[in-house]
Amino acid sequence: MPEPIFTPATKAETGHDENISFEQAADIVGSDIATRVRDASLKIYNFARDYARKRGIIIADTKFEFGQLDGQLLLIDEVLTPDSSRFWPADQYQPGKGQPSFDKQFVRDYLETLDWNKMPPGPVLPPDVVSKTQAKYLDAYERLTGKKL
Repeated sequence: MPEPIFTPATKAETGHDENISFEQAADIVGSDIATRVRDASLKIYNFARDYARKRGIIIADTKFEFGQLDGQLLLIDEVLTPDSSRFWPADQYQPGKGQPSFDKQFVRDYLETLDWNKMPPGPVLPPDVVSKTQAKYLDAYERLTGKKL
């Protein structure tokens, strides 16, 4: 996409987060806070996107969580990790197809092959799924930092 898209979300009563419009977000937290969250999100994403792209990774999407303390906007929770983002190897990107990734999508794809109702407790992951996921995370780390763990 030529420009990033800001998509606010809120906690749903059950299940996953629920995407909402900017106007709905502004109704919930106020126009000033919604604008500050949007502007901060796009600034952080653009910086990270450019940084990662130079290292051969496309950040296809990510999530940021914000809170407030004493009127100050705070970025909370983990950010720009394989758990909160979709990282794709740029040299393997093919528009319109499923993309190889460095993120938890590999685990999600495995879980979709199981007869599991998606309620806790989750199934135990086989050692090969764990080791392949670990390898993907380490590959992303090494590409992004230029260091080995």
